[in-house]
Amino acid sequence: MNHPEQMYNYHAWANQTILGRIKELPSSVLSQEVNSSFPTIAHALSHIYAVDKMWYLVLTGTGMPEALQACIPLNSEIHGSVDEYIQCFTDLSAQYSEWLRGQADLEQTILLDNPFAGVRETSLSEIVFHAVNHGTYHRGNVSTMLRQLGHASIMNDYSLFWYQEPAQV
Repeated sequence: MNHPEQMYNYHAWANQTILGRIKELPSSVLSQEVNSSFPTIAHALSHIYAVDKMWYLVLTGTGMPEALQACIPLNSEIHGSVDEYIQCFTDLSAQYSEWLRGQADLEQTILLDNPFAGVRETSLSEIVFHAVNHGTYHRGNVSTMLRQLGHASIMNDYSLFWYQEPAQV
């Protein structure tokens, strides 16, 4: 398994780990307002999903401006249950995994036309790493929001992920 694929697998695991923790809590925790980066945990989850979907579209050949336009509505698509988020993330992770398995060279570059930063040659692996990093950042927001709402979060660090994998002997 290559490093970008391993990092994406961590990202998918970490998303499911924090969603599993949220599922253990009262369902109202998704929509409780909090003074943070996002008004609710549901808004944070929708943002992570929308950005993951946008980068998936870019990785599979859609121009970034078009991918961004297609995914902006997902940012404000607030689901009413953790199960809906679990399903969305599970489905998208399956798409990413299939795409990753089909890539012979993740160091190949594409011309990325980022409406916020300009045009840049970017490797596919850099995009995967960015999606993972973005998710990590916002899962941190979700952990903080959970604490502000009086609930413990759950560890979802990369180093913990290492121990979730079967040992290679």
